[in-house]
Amino acid sequence: MGPAVPQDPEGLKQLIAGEVASLRTAAARRAGVRREPPAPDPRAPTADRECPCGGSDARGHGCGDAAQGHDPWACVCATLPAIPVSAALLAPVTDDRGRTVDFRVRAGNHVRSSAWLDAPDRLVGERLGDVRPGAEGAGLLDALREVLRTGRALKAHPVDYTEWRPDGLHRTKLLYDAASCCGQVLATWRPAHQPTEVLSLEAQHIAGMGWAYFDLLSGAATWSDGLAAIFRTEPGRPMTLTDLCDTVPPGDVPAFGRLLRALFDGEEPPGQDIRFNVRGDIRTLHVLGRPVIDEDSVPWAFHLIARDLTTQVRSRTRLAQTRREGERLRQQVAAERRVASALREALLPTHSTELAGLGYAVAAAYLPAEPHAAIGGDWYKCRALPDGRILLAVGDACGHGLGAVARMAQQRHALAGLAHAPGTDAADLTTWLNELLCADPSAQTATAVIGHIDAERRLTWACAGHPPPLLLRGTEATVLDTSHRGPLLGMLPGGRYETADLPLTTGDLVLLYTDGLVERRGEDITDSIAQLRHRLSTCAGLGARATLDSLMTWYEEDQLADDTCLLAVEVLPPDSVRR
Repeated sequence: MGPAVPQDPEGLKQLIAGEVASLRTAAARRAGVRREPPAPDPRAPTADRECPCGGSDARGHGCGDAAQGHDPWACVCATLPAIPVSAALLAPVTDDRGRTVDFRVRAGNHVRSSAWLDAPDRLVGERLGDVRPGAEGAGLLDALREVLRTGRALKAHPVDYTEWRPDGLHRTKLLYDAASCCGQVLATWRPAHQPTEVLSLEAQHIAGMGWAYFDLLSGAATWSDGLAAIFRTEPGRPMTLTDLCDTVPPGDVPAFGRLLRALFDGEEPPGQDIRFNVRGDIRTLHVLGRPVIDEDSVPWAFHLIARDLTTQVRSRTRLAQTRREGERLRQQVAAERRVASALREALLPTHSTELAGLGYAVAAAYLPAEPHAAIGGDWYKCRALPDGRILLAVGDACGHGLGAVARMAQQRHALAGLAHAPGTDAADLTTWLNELLCADPSAQTATAVIGHIDAERRLTWACAGHPPPLLLRGTEATVLDTSHRGPLLGMLPGGRYETADLPLTTGDLVLLYTDGLVERRGEDITDSIAQLRHRLSTCAGLGARATLDSLMTWYEEDQLADDTCLLAVEVLPPDSVRR
């Protein structure tokens, strides 16, 4: 059983510290300890002490002009051709007060830092401020003065150059290194990024990735610009492995610990998705690692490659949330449909044996605008009343869903209660139902056709903003006259609805329906009713149930714009009436 994987950042740090300490001890044991040279005795004579550029103080070497006996082959100038980047020896230019105001190019090699910039050997004798006009503004001259004053070397000082050339405007960024040399400055410069480095940066940016190199012996860390961008660190200031431990959330410490444990063991572990806290922003990175192994199979450095998956992870999270919300809504809709379907079955029975005994065949149907839907405000009522009449009605409560079903139930039950009042006709029922809806602030408008069939088989009916009933007599279908039609229910209080009469004969079929059957986008409703009348005429002799089945087959082939309720009442022969 291997070592335990750390479960917290402090444990990770202890793991790293212990492994690095063991590695350094082993490396020191194999390599031995180099003795530092003794410090020079300040009292020792200095006549033979060599100067930093290779000459001798005793020879008075000072890189003077040729007229002063300067021998370039015995000077640091001779080493410039061996430097693989642009290099020049710079002599200070002073003013009358002895202050360094510029530098003159004493010698240079032939390496160009950019194709459009002159090589240093072409600049000999020129002042740096003249041949590099951006040096002063970029702080380069001040930095070189500091090198000359303190003797401390300059490392990777950035300078942006923008110049007009015969072939157009050019721009580049150079990094300067410099060191003092017997009152002069040896300077080198190179492009901030080689073309291949630029391509690498673009690839890292596009792929959202970066890499890091951790030297376990020295503790040094090197990060690519891509990784620095992911962690929002300053270029040239990478995090160490220990620093990274502090950015890992507690829940991801074991995963990062397993990765480091495998690398310290010299393995190449599979990639891990690990979260890091980047200045308060939790980002998910896919991290791959590879150890650098010495001849004794001991890792002395790590390579890490990380790809930022934060955008993909967040997109997947949003998609999962959307799916969960969609599933919740689907279940809610399914439950609503089940409730509405149960309510409809309870409220709208599809047949009545009592009416068949009175000499009428009744059939009803409900056509949803959407497949599998069972929700809407469409309703019908067809039942025998105590006074021997038959109540016949169809209506449409505004809206959809359970709210419409509730309004449908209220209107239907209200009508059933009002219909039992003695001596009432269809006009009374429609007028009273309108007053009920107008008096209810929460109610919405509705349409309805309400009628009675009396013992003499006469249909008396009122219409409140509803499409007209159809009559199929023999092979001819007609649209009943609606000149007496009144406004929608719940719209105008105080008015009285009118009625129309129609004597019925054996074989007649009266079709009542809601507007979903005849309303079409871009089509006049009069034309739609005419089409329905034509289709109904083809159902002669089929009877109530078969007629509805035929109509539903026709209209199922179309896409209904709204839910539809149909009610067919057929007048049976007198011998079918129960005595």
